[in-house]
Amino acid sequence: MSPRTKKTESAESKEHPEKEVKPKKSVRKTPARKPKKETEAVEVAAVMKAVQPVEKQEEKRDYIYAVGRRKSAVARVRLFTEGTGSFTVNKKSVEAYFSTFESQKIAREALEKIEAKGIYDVSAYVRGGGVAGQADAVRLGIARALVKFNEDFRKPMRASGFLTRDPRVKERKKPGLKRARRAPQFSKR
Repeated sequence: MSPRTKKTESAESKEHPEKEVKPKKSVRKTPARKPKKETEAVEVAAVMKAVQPVEKQEEKRDYIYAVGRRKSAVARVRLFTEGTGSFTVNKKSVEAYFSTFESQKIAREALEKIEAKGIYDVSAYVRGGGVAGQADAVRLGIARALVKFNEDFRKPMRASGFLTRDPRVKERKKPGLKRARRAPQFSKR
């Protein structure tokens, strides 16, 4: 028999339904699971209760929201109008978050300019960038929030340059160079 005749025979068997062969079903057997003991179930329930988050019972206070940016740092600032003068950055005090005196001073400058250091509470969340960029971002956020609160603060903030977003950011690396502009060392031979 030639290969052609074999193919035609198999094709014929597919055409006739009485000659069809059904594929075998594979049955997967899994071992029976043992029921959990009642004590284990009670313990799991107790652990789950302990893990559930506890709702905060804090009073909702009115605040003014503003965003400050510098380089790649972004600060989301909340200025609470009725406060005691507390200043937190990422849920830490300013002294704990900004280790250097200069960065602490930069972050507080906007409040010191209008002599409102102990009047407002400030809560800032900062991410990205380095210490100096984050401090400048917090200052810009506070300045914007103060201006939203009272338009009379705009003039002293603008005069000090606290409302201007510093547009200087790192320049991108170019192909063929080591950095944005630094070329590889020239070799004559």
